[in-house]
Amino acid sequence: MTHAPFPDLRLRRTRRTGWSRAMVRETHLSPANLIWPLFVCDGSETEQPIASLPGVSRWSVDRLVARARDAVAAGIPCLALFPYTQVDRRSADGVEALNPDNLMCRATAAIKQALGDEIGILTDVALDPYTSHGQDGLIDDSGYVANDATVEILVGQALNQARAGADIIAPSDMMDGRVGAIRQALEGEGFGHVQIMSYAAKYASAFYGPFRDAVGSRGLLKGDKKTYQMDPANAEEALREVAQDLAEGADSVMVKPGLPYLDIVRAVKDNFAVPVYAYQVSGEYAMIEAAAAAGAGDRDALILETLLAFRRAGASGVLSYHALDAARLLGA
Repeated sequence: MTHAPFPDLRLRRTRRTGWSRAMVRETHLSPANLIWPLFVCDGSETEQPIASLPGVSRWSVDRLVARARDAVAAGIPCLALFPYTQVDRRSADGVEALNPDNLMCRATAAIKQALGDEIGILTDVALDPYTSHGQDGLIDDSGYVANDATVEILVGQALNQARAGADIIAPSDMMDGRVGAIRQALEGEGFGHVQIMSYAAKYASAFYGPFRDAVGSRGLLKGDKKTYQMDPANAEEALREVAQDLAEGADSVMVKPGLPYLDIVRAVKDNFAVPVYAYQVSGEYAMIEAAAAAGAGDRDALILETLLAFRRAGASGVLSYHALDAARLLGA
């Protein structure tokens, strides 16, 4: 890289005015880069605020449709749905995931009936919202999460969601081989148009606590998830995970959490040149809210700067609980 010496080159010249900064801006953020995660609960005309996620609530299906309309008006192209399954519907085998009338399916169908292709629906495939033990899969006699038996029920879960109208199936369970099995099943059932966004590099992170409150699994979780979610110390392993999921038919991949793993986002983008998404997880959201509440920074500026960082690192888009606020700020 060759540059003229100072003062022939003054890098501050292009920063002098707003119009000039806009002309040379390398990274752009728009509402089209955002996916808004939403939590659905039982009942009607119901909102349940989540204490550890200030400003985030669970919504009954009817109220969720209204949130979907808000997203469309703000220019957000896709919603990610997560259920708060009633305790009496949780079981060791997570069989509620296969119920065509479960919260996820009812919410998906209601939004698609109301809005059709005005907005996309991404549905989470994993068993932790449905199991009585809080793990993402089935537990064998030794307490280990059994891979192949779990994949079998995940395939049924994915088909259940596709029948309800899901546009993107997003396996977040981190079982080996589940993307290929789900892709084969979708093709076989006539859902070849349904996308798969794989949680390809999902780390065993300390940043998930508020999410587990939101879906009701924190108090139920027995043990941890380190035998299937990735070790935070590993980077090269993430590339192997991504390569495997792409080979099995994933249309896009995800890195989760977000800001602590920007190096992984960049590595995936550079090595594979595929759509890669980052999930700004619940703990990240909560830290921004806490910082703003403590006067440590301007909330709007913190939101936009962190989202821009994902884009600069190479993310095609970001799943963020701040999505609606951000979209409205960007559209202002």
